[in-house]
Amino acid sequence: MIRAPLVKALSALGSPTHQIASRAVRTSAIVAQTPAKAPEKIEVFVDDIPVKVLPGTTVLQAAALVGVEIPRFCYHERLAVAGNCRMCLVEVEKSPKPVAACAMPVMKGWRIKTNSDLTRKAREGVMEFLLMNHPLDCPICDQGGECDLQDQAMAFGSDRSRFTDIHYTGKRAVEDKDIGPLVKTIMTRCIHCTRCVRFASEIAGVDDLGTTGRGNDMQIGTYVEKLFLTELSGNVIDLCPVGALTNKPYSFVARPWEIRKVSSIDVLDAVGSNIVVSTRTNEVLRILPRENEDVNEEWLADKSRFACDGLKRQRLIAPMVRMPNGELQAVEWEGALIAVAKALKKANGQVAGVAGQLADVEAMVALKDLINRLEGETVVTEQGFIKGSGTDVRANYLLNSTIAGLEEADAVLLVGTNPRYEAPLVNTRLRKAYVHNELQIASIGPKVDLSYEHNNLGSDPALIKDVCSGSHAFSKVLEGAKKPAIIIGADLLEREDGAAIHATIVEYCQKLKKPEWNPFNVLQNNAAQVGAYDVGYQAGADRAIKAQPKVLFLLNADAGKVTREQLPKDCFVVYIGSHGDNGASIADAVLPGAAYTEKQAIYVNTEGRPQQTLPGVSPPGMAREDWKILRAISEVVGTPLPYDTLDELRSRLEDISPHLTRLGELEPAGFNETGAQAAISKSISGVAIDVKQKELKDYFMTDAISRASPTMAKCISAVNKQQRQDEQSKQSVAI
Repeated sequence: MIRAPLVKALSALGSPTHQIASRAVRTSAIVAQTPAKAPEKIEVFVDDIPVKVLPGTTVLQAAALVGVEIPRFCYHERLAVAGNCRMCLVEVEKSPKPVAACAMPVMKGWRIKTNSDLTRKAREGVMEFLLMNHPLDCPICDQGGECDLQDQAMAFGSDRSRFTDIHYTGKRAVEDKDIGPLVKTIMTRCIHCTRCVRFASEIAGVDDLGTTGRGNDMQIGTYVEKLFLTELSGNVIDLCPVGALTNKPYSFVARPWEIRKVSSIDVLDAVGSNIVVSTRTNEVLRILPRENEDVNEEWLADKSRFACDGLKRQRLIAPMVRMPNGELQAVEWEGALIAVAKALKKANGQVAGVAGQLADVEAMVALKDLINRLEGETVVTEQGFIKGSGTDVRANYLLNSTIAGLEEADAVLLVGTNPRYEAPLVNTRLRKAYVHNELQIASIGPKVDLSYEHNNLGSDPALIKDVCSGSHAFSKVLEGAKKPAIIIGADLLEREDGAAIHATIVEYCQKLKKPEWNPFNVLQNNAAQVGAYDVGYQAGADRAIKAQPKVLFLLNADAGKVTREQLPKDCFVVYIGSHGDNGASIADAVLPGAAYTEKQAIYVNTEGRPQQTLPGVSPPGMAREDWKILRAISEVVGTPLPYDTLDELRSRLEDISPHLTRLGELEPAGFNETGAQAAISKSISGVAIDVKQKELKDYFMTDAISRASPTMAKCISAVNKQQRQDEQSKQSVAI
């Protein structure tokens, strides 16, 4: 793609002809900037139904407007038009032959016939050629029951076969490719629609897949056998219209008509992707994306899709209490609750709570209410944020430009963040803007591959001051942009000078702000963070450690930021969570909670949009929902919380923060609210800006569920193996 403006290219050439051409281009650019009159709609007829469409609309889109669905294999509304499957051929009156509906723009007065004899004959012919080399694998194919080829062969194919070559040369067969532990390939089934190739190139930004050969010998693959190295590889499974690319961990597990589907929300990153959880016999079998234009479009990151096998491993299924010999022993709920209640009564108000990255809003409210009733004040999140009162103002910690809004940005500065691995579906929006809107991107931090070209300014923190003071070259780009955006990584704000960095950028964003556009963004990297700040939690586990509590609650806090050595020797640690991870290993009482697929709970994503998970399965063993455990503790201690049902808890939630119960709706934080803190004591230090997730292997295991997942372990192993092979091949070339 040519990204240099034509004017620059022309101005580099000094001849008078080029100067005249350059002036002509500038004049046309000025004319282009004047608001043009909206193009007049043209009328066409689809099966004699009149419809008015804008010029440039394809036949397939015009037909969709009147509710006529034209069959297709290669066309996908989010990918470039390929026009190579020919399944969408339709008859147009006065046209000598059928036209490809996905690629042909309509013209005024066209009469399109989608069900004529010619159209039906064309579809039948195309289907016959597709099935000629397609194996009869349906009984053992994982795509069976949700296969486009099956459905369209039934609807538009012939009722008999004329294929006789089976007695001579036979059907074409293609060797399967090994492209990693996530996507299973059976390439004999491939119909060459090239959806996977276009997805990899356009959306994921990884040109690993392509075609070799031509005609009957054409194959899709990686040419040299290698892994399909991207954090979005699972999406090619959804895009593949046949069974050529399927879900490797899910292969031969279940049929689509046997499973129960529940709409839910993913919580393994802060995007809040909409998902469908497929379950059977109280077991999560797979996770698929659900369309939501404002959040994840129709894509899903690999960790969110494939880490679901971690929900079956390392699970806590019974309450446990640490015995005098130092070992955790399983007990009944009554014994565990009494042990916790005794410790709480002895604590005399010296109680603190730490919420981790998988904690839901209801449980955090219940924990805060319980600690406040026991005269404790310290409720914090495990992840830190700026020192001081930064979480009092909502705009200080949100992605204010919104996830969908970033597509409209024309200049973006990334500070201490790698969105490709921290929030892959935010990165796809940035890539989309880069490809389609000429978005200019710069980053301050280590050099990382973001899947698109960007200008890495360096990792020196002094660059933040240079850009925000207007003395850096990229400042001119931001100030000249119609919709500039600065995105700060949440991890960066945990630094000692995080408050100074935050205040410097907030002050600069006040200059950059536009009507209805807030350029200041914090990219959170865990699902609980925004919800915790919204209900009044302070940031940073170090606050809880400083309080030196007698009882410490760890609510899904598994990042290992609280260790036994930092706490008083007589501190009683209570862990509430779903997995036996870092938190459970230091606890005196372990109370088994429910994972996100087992409860109805609210999570707030990085842009501040509250969404709820729904239970697909019931919690294993004696595990219970987190808020119910806290409600039971309050009863045993003698200070019962004032809610017994989820609805009553949600009304309490509405009293604290009304926007949290308006599910799916985005409550924007007013830009004028964004406030630099009154007194910033420290200036920005000289420590280089870094990010935690630099490479693909850093992405797969970041929380208790993905750390328990065997599939994620296989991914890390496969990436390491690929890196070793790449290094060996480089060495052999050097020799």
